[in-house]
Amino acid sequence: MRYHILRFDVWLCLALGVLIGMGMGKIMESILPSIYEEYKEDHKVGAGEVGGIAGDDIFRIQNIEDLFQHEKFTVLSKGIQYKNRGAGYYKGMYLHALTLPSGELVAARINSDSIVYDGESIYTSNVTLPVGRIVEVNLSEEQYFIEQIEYKEKLSRTDFYIDMVGEAEIISSEDFIDAPVLLVQLIMVLITFPIFHAIGSKLGIFPYFFEPRS
Repeated sequence: MRYHILRFDVWLCLALGVLIGMGMGKIMESILPSIYEEYKEDHKVGAGEVGGIAGDDIFRIQNIEDLFQHEKFTVLSKGIQYKNRGAGYYKGMYLHALTLPSGELVAARINSDSIVYDGESIYTSNVTLPVGRIVEVNLSEEQYFIEQIEYKEKLSRTDFYIDMVGEAEIISSEDFIDAPVLLVQLIMVLITFPIFHAIGSKLGIFPYFFEPRS
């Protein structure tokens, strides 16, 4: 096995680039949280809208038949049962296996920020889920998703899912902050490395990568 040792000048310029990148990353980490809060505010939906808090005027469905008879609705659940029966990723969306009051099991995309508990314990409280609507799709076309969400028991139907997110969809704080910070750090290394090396070469500290034309 061959080992390739980078020259000192390469290591030094890379180290300087990494330090600059870390500094820029720290600056980004101090700025992005406030921007993320603004982002969340821009994606909030009002009560009564799909993905929002369900008031008393929103119909409480009992079964699948009710779902198709109402444009908007909500579901009453018990404790964390709504997210404890299986789940899976369908085309980038995380869908839970939701038990309806009738006992029927359907796929649902749920905005956790708009869930309302009527007691202190999330495990024993009655839960009012966000306002939802039907989205008709063929879930069974995504076999891996079906295997994920049906690992406990089969869905009652796979020709739709309930959307309880709507326009309230937001990415996590980790994705919003970590990805840009990492990208900025990488860009700074790529930009500063050749700059530092060019300066060192002009000062005669480092050898040139490519000898300048006379």
